[in-house]
Amino acid sequence: MNAVTPSAPIDIAGLSLGFDGKPVLQGLDWRVAPGQVVGLLGRNGAGKTTLLETALGLREADAGQARLFGCPAVALDDAARARVGYVPQQSNLFEWMTPEQLLRYFRAFYPRWNEAKVEGLLSRWDIDRRQAIAKLSAGQQQRLSIIRALAHEPELLLLDEPVASLDPAGRRDFLQELVEQVSNLGTTIVFSTHILSDLERVAVDVALLEGGRLALQAPLGDLLDDARRLRGPSSTLQAWLQATGLAVLATRPLEGGRLQVVARVPEGAALPAGLESEALSLEDLFLAVTAA
Repeated sequence: MNAVTPSAPIDIAGLSLGFDGKPVLQGLDWRVAPGQVVGLLGRNGAGKTTLLETALGLREADAGQARLFGCPAVALDDAARARVGYVPQQSNLFEWMTPEQLLRYFRAFYPRWNEAKVEGLLSRWDIDRRQAIAKLSAGQQQRLSIIRALAHEPELLLLDEPVASLDPAGRRDFLQELVEQVSNLGTTIVFSTHILSDLERVAVDVALLEGGRLALQAPLGDLLDDARRLRGPSSTLQAWLQATGLAVLATRPLEGGRLQVVARVPEGAALPAGLESEALSLEDLFLAVTAA
C-alpha cells in the first residue's frame, strides 16, 4: 500500500488581491512544507499582512486559492482550524476580560490545550491574570496574544510582526519559545518581521515579498553563502550571466557602461576578468532586492 502524502500546511496558487483598484498580491504561488520555519520579509506596504490574512481565510482573494492542510482557507473545518495558531500585528484581544477569563474562553474551542505551558508563560512573562486586559501595557498584551496562539500547540503558527511591541528581553524570550516549539513539536512557523537580526536567529528559510509576488524563497544559510553583488562592464557581466544561467535577484545600471547585479553565485564559481564580487549580509540583500 502506498503511503499517503500529508497535505502542505500552506499551499497557495495564483493568489491575487487588490484594494481600490490597486493590486497588492499578483498571481502569487507559495508552498510551505511541514516543519519549515519561514521568515517573511518585505517593505512596508508590500502586502505581508494581506498575504497572511488571505492565507488564513480572513480575506477573500480576487483570484487563486489558499489551502491549509488541504482545506480551502475560506472554509476551514473545525479540525483544520484547531491545527492553526495566529498572532496578528494588532493584539485584537477582548479588552474587557482579564487574561484568565480570555484564556479560559479560548480553551473551550480547542481539544488540545497545554495548561502547563499557559501557566508557565504567564508567570515567566509576569502577566497579571486578574488585571483587565485594557490596563495591560502594549507589550503585555502582545505577550498574551502569543500565549493564546501557543496554548493549543498548533501544527502551523502564523505570526505577523509578533515582536513589534516587545522590548529586547521580551523578544529574546519569545524567540527562545519559538525555538523550543520547533524542536519539541516540529511546528511549521511563518512570521513576518522587520527586525532582521531576530529573523537570523530563528528562521531556516527566507521568503521575500516584492511586487505582489515572492521574489525569492530559499534557506537562509544558502542565501548568506552565495548571494553576491557583482559589478563590471555591462557587456561582460550580461554575457557571463547568460552563459551560466545564474539566478539574478536585482539589477542596477552604473555610470560608464557598467552594471551592478545581485545574484546567487555558487562557491568556487570562476568570474571573468574585470568583474568585482562582494558578499552580502541579509540586510544588504533585502535592500537590493526591494529597492524602489
